[in-house]
Amino acid sequence: MPTKIEKDAISGQMTTGHEWDGLKELDTPMPRWWLWTFYATVVFALVWVVIYPAIPVSGLTGLSGWTARGALPAEMAAERARIEPMLARLREASPAEIAADPEMRAFALAGGRGAFNNACAGCHGAGGQGAPGFPSLADDDWLFGGKLDEIQHTIRHGVRAGESDDQRGIAMPAFLSTGMMTAAQVNDTAEYVLSLTGRATNAEAAGRGEALFSENCASCHGERGEGNRDMGAPRLNDRIWLFGGDKAAVVRTIAYSRAGVMPSWQGRLDPAVVNMLTLYVHSLGGGE
Repeated sequence: MPTKIEKDAISGQMTTGHEWDGLKELDTPMPRWWLWTFYATVVFALVWVVIYPAIPVSGLTGLSGWTARGALPAEMAAERARIEPMLARLREASPAEIAADPEMRAFALAGGRGAFNNACAGCHGAGGQGAPGFPSLADDDWLFGGKLDEIQHTIRHGVRAGESDDQRGIAMPAFLSTGMMTAAQVNDTAEYVLSLTGRATNAEAAGRGEALFSENCASCHGERGEGNRDMGAPRLNDRIWLFGGDKAAVVRTIAYSRAGVMPSWQGRLDPAVVNMLTLYVHSLGGGE
Protein backbone atom coordinates (compact mmCIF):
# COMPACT_ATOMS: atom_id res chain seq x y z
CA MET A 1 0.00 0.00 0.00
CA PRO A 2 1.23 3.58 -0.62
CA THR A 3 3.21 5.20 2.13
CA LYS A 4 5.12 8.45 2.37
CA ILE A 5 8.38 8.94 0.45
CA GLU A 6 11.33 8.85 2.83
CA LYS A 7 15.00 8.05 3.03
CA ASP A 8 15.85 4.43 3.81
CA ALA A 9 17.86 4.32 7.01
CA ILE A 10 20.10 1.43 5.89
CA SER A 11 20.89 2.19 2.23
CA GLY A 12 20.45 5.94 2.30
CA GLN A 13 18.29 5.77 -0.86
CA MET A 14 14.92 7.44 -1.14
CA THR A 15 11.88 5.15 -1.30
CA THR A 16 9.11 5.24 -3.92
CA GLY A 17 6.36 5.43 -1.35
CA HIS A 18 5.24 1.83 -1.99
CA GLU A 19 5.19 -0.82 0.70
CA TRP A 20 4.19 -4.50 0.66
CA ASP A 21 3.94 -6.38 3.92
CA GLY A 22 6.46 -4.11 5.52
CA LEU A 23 8.85 -4.17 2.55
CA LYS A 24 9.55 -0.72 1.09
CA GLU A 25 10.64 -0.17 -2.53
CA LEU A 26 13.81 1.85 -3.06
CA ASP A 27 13.84 4.50 -5.79
CA THR A 28 17.28 3.59 -7.16
CA PRO A 29 18.16 5.58 -10.31
CA MET A 30 19.58 3.89 -13.44
CA PRO A 31 23.37 4.16 -13.83
CA ARG A 32 24.33 7.36 -15.60
CA TRP A 33 26.26 5.50 -18.31
CA TRP A 34 23.13 3.47 -19.14
CA LEU A 35 20.99 6.60 -19.44
CA TRP A 36 23.45 8.31 -21.79
CA THR A 37 23.63 5.17 -23.92
CA PHE A 38 19.85 5.07 -24.14
CA TYR A 39 19.63 8.73 -25.14
CA ALA A 40 22.31 8.17 -27.77
CA THR A 41 20.37 5.29 -29.33
CA VAL A 42 17.25 7.46 -29.51
CA VAL A 43 19.14 10.21 -31.30
CA PHE A 44 20.80 7.67 -33.64
CA ALA A 45 17.42 6.14 -34.52
CA LEU A 46 15.92 9.55 -35.34
CA VAL A 47 18.83 10.41 -37.62
CA TRP A 48 18.76 6.97 -39.27
CA VAL A 49 15.08 7.04 -40.24
CA VAL A 50 15.54 10.41 -41.92
CA ILE A 51 18.73 9.58 -43.84
CA TYR A 52 17.75 6.04 -44.91
CA PRO A 53 14.43 4.80 -46.34
CA ALA A 54 12.17 4.59 -43.32
CA ILE A 55 10.36 7.92 -43.12
CA PRO A 56 9.52 9.24 -46.63
CA VAL A 57 11.12 12.63 -46.26
CA SER A 58 12.35 12.55 -49.85
CA GLY A 59 10.11 10.16 -51.73
CA LEU A 60 10.66 6.69 -50.29
CA THR A 61 14.44 6.79 -50.33
CA GLY A 62 15.36 9.00 -47.39
CA LEU A 63 17.72 11.95 -47.65
CA SER A 64 20.65 9.75 -48.71
CA GLY A 65 18.83 8.41 -51.78
CA TRP A 66 20.09 4.87 -51.02
CA THR A 67 17.85 1.78 -51.20
CA ALA A 68 18.67 -1.90 -51.11
CA ARG A 69 16.73 -2.36 -54.36
CA GLY A 70 18.72 0.39 -56.05
CA ALA A 71 22.03 -1.02 -54.85
CA LEU A 72 21.26 -4.58 -55.98
CA PRO A 73 22.00 -4.21 -59.75
CA ALA A 74 25.49 -2.90 -59.09
CA GLU A 75 26.15 -5.63 -56.54
CA MET A 76 24.89 -8.29 -58.95
CA ALA A 77 27.02 -6.89 -61.76
CA ALA A 78 30.09 -6.96 -59.54
CA GLU A 79 29.40 -10.55 -58.50
CA ARG A 80 28.81 -11.55 -62.12
CA ALA A 81 32.13 -10.01 -63.13
CA ARG A 82 33.86 -11.87 -60.29
CA ILE A 83 32.57 -15.31 -61.32
CA GLU A 84 32.56 -14.77 -65.10
CA PRO A 85 36.00 -16.38 -65.63
CA MET A 86 34.78 -19.58 -63.99
CA LEU A 87 31.48 -19.47 -65.88
CA ALA A 88 33.43 -19.18 -69.13
CA ARG A 89 35.37 -22.32 -68.24
CA LEU A 90 32.17 -24.16 -67.38
CA ARG A 91 30.55 -23.21 -70.70
CA GLU A 92 33.43 -24.63 -72.69
CA ALA A 93 33.91 -27.84 -70.68
CA SER A 94 31.96 -31.07 -70.94
CA PRO A 95 30.29 -32.47 -67.80
CA ALA A 96 32.97 -35.17 -67.63
CA GLU A 97 35.74 -32.56 -67.79
CA ILE A 98 34.08 -30.53 -65.05
CA ALA A 99 33.74 -33.63 -62.85
CA ALA A 100 37.45 -34.39 -63.30
CA ASP A 101 38.59 -30.89 -62.28
CA PRO A 102 38.30 -30.37 -58.49
CA GLU A 103 38.00 -26.57 -58.74
CA MET A 104 35.32 -26.60 -61.44
CA ARG A 105 33.48 -29.47 -59.77
CA ALA A 106 33.28 -27.67 -56.41
CA PHE A 107 32.03 -24.48 -58.09
CA ALA A 108 29.51 -26.41 -60.20
CA LEU A 109 28.05 -28.29 -57.24
CA ALA A 110 27.63 -25.08 -55.21
CA GLY A 111 26.08 -23.18 -58.10
CA GLY A 112 24.04 -26.17 -59.23
CA ARG A 113 22.38 -26.43 -55.85
CA GLY A 114 21.11 -22.87 -56.09
CA ALA A 115 19.96 -23.35 -59.68
CA PHE A 116 18.21 -26.60 -58.74
CA ASN A 117 16.32 -24.90 -55.92
CA ASN A 118 15.19 -22.17 -58.29
CA ALA A 119 14.33 -24.22 -61.38
CA CYS A 120 13.83 -27.86 -60.41
CA ALA A 121 12.88 -28.32 -56.76
CA GLY A 122 9.29 -27.22 -57.33
CA CYS A 123 8.66 -30.50 -59.18
CA HIS A 124 11.44 -32.86 -58.13
CA GLY A 125 11.65 -31.81 -54.46
CA ALA A 126 14.41 -29.96 -52.62
CA GLY A 127 16.45 -33.15 -52.28
CA GLY A 128 15.51 -34.60 -55.66
CA GLN A 129 13.22 -37.10 -53.97
CA GLY A 130 10.48 -36.64 -56.55
CA ALA A 131 6.71 -36.88 -56.14
CA PRO A 132 3.85 -38.67 -57.91
CA GLY A 133 4.33 -37.79 -61.58
CA PHE A 134 7.75 -36.26 -60.99
CA PRO A 135 10.72 -38.68 -61.09
CA SER A 136 13.09 -39.11 -58.19
CA LEU A 137 16.59 -37.97 -59.06
CA ALA A 138 18.15 -39.57 -55.99
CA ASP A 139 17.70 -43.25 -56.89
CA ASP A 140 19.07 -45.53 -59.60
CA ASP A 141 15.87 -45.80 -61.65
CA TRP A 142 16.29 -43.52 -64.65
CA LEU A 143 13.84 -43.08 -67.52
CA PHE A 144 16.44 -41.69 -69.92
CA GLY A 145 19.73 -42.60 -68.25
CA GLY A 146 21.71 -41.25 -65.35
CA LYS A 147 25.11 -40.68 -66.93
CA LEU A 148 26.41 -37.10 -67.07
CA ASP A 149 25.82 -36.62 -70.79
CA GLU A 150 22.35 -38.18 -70.55
CA ILE A 151 21.35 -35.90 -67.68
CA GLN A 152 22.68 -32.88 -69.56
CA HIS A 153 20.65 -33.80 -72.67
CA THR A 154 17.46 -34.12 -70.64
CA ILE A 155 18.00 -30.75 -68.95
CA ARG A 156 18.80 -29.06 -72.24
CA HIS A 157 15.97 -30.40 -74.35
CA GLY A 158 13.24 -31.32 -71.90
CA VAL A 159 10.63 -34.05 -72.07
CA ARG A 160 7.57 -33.91 -74.34
CA ALA A 161 7.40 -30.11 -74.08
CA GLY A 162 7.41 -29.50 -77.82
CA GLU A 163 10.20 -26.92 -77.44
CA SER A 164 13.15 -28.82 -78.93
CA ASP A 165 13.61 -31.21 -81.82
CA ASP A 166 15.86 -33.25 -79.54
CA GLN A 167 13.38 -33.50 -76.68
CA ARG A 168 13.08 -36.70 -74.67
CA GLY A 169 10.15 -39.07 -74.63
CA ILE A 170 7.30 -40.21 -76.84
CA ALA A 171 3.61 -40.37 -76.02
CA MET A 172 2.07 -43.54 -74.61
CA PRO A 173 -1.26 -44.50 -76.22
CA ALA A 174 -4.43 -44.26 -74.19
CA PHE A 175 -5.55 -47.82 -74.94
CA LEU A 176 -9.11 -47.57 -73.64
CA SER A 177 -10.11 -44.09 -74.76
CA THR A 178 -8.71 -44.69 -78.27
CA GLY A 179 -10.51 -48.01 -78.59
CA MET A 180 -7.31 -50.04 -78.88
CA MET A 181 -8.41 -52.18 -75.90
CA THR A 182 -11.65 -52.93 -74.14
CA ALA A 183 -12.05 -52.38 -70.42
CA ALA A 184 -11.67 -56.15 -69.86
CA GLN A 185 -8.45 -56.20 -71.87
CA VAL A 186 -7.09 -53.25 -69.91
CA ASN A 187 -7.81 -55.14 -66.71
CA ASP A 188 -6.08 -58.30 -68.01
CA THR A 189 -3.03 -56.30 -69.13
CA ALA A 190 -2.83 -54.61 -65.73
CA GLU A 191 -2.90 -58.02 -64.03
CA TYR A 192 -0.03 -59.18 -66.23
CA VAL A 193 1.99 -56.04 -65.45
CA LEU A 194 1.45 -56.64 -61.74
CA SER A 195 2.52 -60.26 -62.20
CA LEU A 196 5.97 -59.06 -63.31
CA THR A 197 6.64 -58.23 -59.65
CA GLY A 198 4.54 -61.04 -58.18
CA ARG A 199 1.55 -58.89 -57.29
CA ALA A 200 -1.16 -60.15 -59.63
CA THR A 201 -4.47 -60.91 -57.93
CA ASN A 202 -5.95 -62.98 -60.77
CA ALA A 203 -3.64 -65.51 -62.41
CA GLU A 204 -6.13 -66.32 -65.15
CA ALA A 205 -6.48 -62.66 -66.12
CA ALA A 206 -2.70 -62.23 -66.02
CA GLY A 207 -2.37 -65.18 -68.42
CA ARG A 208 -4.69 -63.51 -70.90
CA GLY A 209 -2.88 -60.22 -70.39
CA GLU A 210 0.50 -61.65 -71.38
CA ALA A 211 -0.49 -61.85 -75.05
CA LEU A 212 -1.99 -58.36 -74.92
CA PHE A 213 1.17 -57.00 -73.33
CA SER A 214 3.36 -58.66 -75.95
CA GLU A 215 1.25 -57.21 -78.75
CA ASN A 216 0.76 -53.68 -77.43
CA CYS A 217 3.38 -52.87 -74.79
CA ALA A 218 6.53 -54.95 -75.25
CA SER A 219 7.84 -52.88 -78.16
CA CYS A 220 8.44 -50.01 -75.71
CA HIS A 221 8.63 -51.61 -72.27
CA GLY A 222 10.42 -54.81 -73.27
CA GLU A 223 9.20 -58.41 -73.29
CA ARG A 224 9.75 -58.74 -69.54
CA GLY A 225 9.03 -55.13 -68.64
CA GLU A 226 12.70 -54.16 -68.49
CA GLY A 227 12.02 -50.72 -69.98
CA ASN A 228 13.69 -48.78 -72.78
CA ARG A 229 15.68 -45.64 -72.01
CA ASP A 230 15.89 -44.60 -75.66
CA MET A 231 12.14 -44.09 -75.61
CA GLY A 232 11.75 -43.13 -71.97
CA ALA A 233 9.62 -46.22 -71.36
CA PRO A 234 9.91 -47.08 -67.65
CA ARG A 235 10.72 -50.47 -66.21
CA LEU A 236 7.66 -52.41 -65.15
CA ASN A 237 9.42 -55.32 -63.46
CA ASP A 238 10.48 -53.37 -60.38
CA ARG A 239 8.43 -51.64 -57.71
CA ILE A 240 9.41 -48.08 -58.50
CA TRP A 241 6.37 -46.39 -59.99
CA LEU A 242 6.07 -42.80 -61.16
CA PHE A 243 2.27 -42.60 -60.98
CA GLY A 244 1.57 -45.39 -58.49
CA GLY A 245 1.88 -49.15 -58.79
CA ASP A 246 -1.38 -50.41 -57.28
CA LYS A 247 -4.01 -52.06 -59.48
CA ALA A 248 -6.14 -48.93 -59.88
CA ALA A 249 -3.17 -46.77 -60.86
CA VAL A 250 -1.90 -49.31 -63.41
CA VAL A 251 -5.37 -49.63 -64.94
CA ARG A 252 -5.61 -45.83 -65.11
CA THR A 253 -2.24 -45.59 -66.85
CA ILE A 254 -3.06 -48.23 -69.48
CA ALA A 255 -6.55 -46.91 -70.12
CA TYR A 256 -5.83 -43.19 -70.37
CA SER A 257 -2.04 -42.90 -70.69
CA ARG A 258 0.47 -40.76 -68.82
CA ALA A 259 2.63 -38.09 -70.38
CA GLY A 260 4.72 -36.00 -68.03
CA VAL A 261 6.24 -32.82 -69.43
CA MET A 262 9.51 -31.11 -68.53
CA PRO A 263 10.52 -27.81 -70.16
CA SER A 264 13.62 -27.36 -72.23
CA TRP A 265 16.08 -25.32 -70.19
CA GLN A 266 18.37 -24.61 -73.14
CA GLY A 267 17.86 -20.94 -73.91
CA ARG A 268 16.30 -20.29 -70.52
CA LEU A 269 19.50 -20.92 -68.59
CA ASP A 270 23.11 -20.03 -69.27
CA PRO A 271 24.99 -23.07 -70.68
CA ALA A 272 27.27 -22.85 -67.64
CA VAL A 273 24.24 -23.19 -65.37
CA VAL A 274 23.01 -26.20 -67.38
CA ASN A 275 26.38 -27.84 -66.77
CA MET A 276 26.25 -26.97 -63.09
CA LEU A 277 22.79 -28.51 -62.84
CA THR A 278 24.07 -31.62 -64.59
CA LEU A 279 26.79 -32.12 -62.01
CA TYR A 280 24.46 -31.37 -59.11
CA VAL A 281 21.72 -33.75 -60.26
CA HIS A 282 24.31 -36.46 -60.85
CA SER A 283 25.59 -35.95 -57.29
CA LEU A 284 22.18 -36.43 -55.64
CA GLY A 285 22.78 -40.15 -55.31
CA GLY A 286 21.35 -41.77 -58.41
CA GLY A 287 23.97 -40.73 -60.97
CA GLU A 288 25.54 -43.50 -62.99
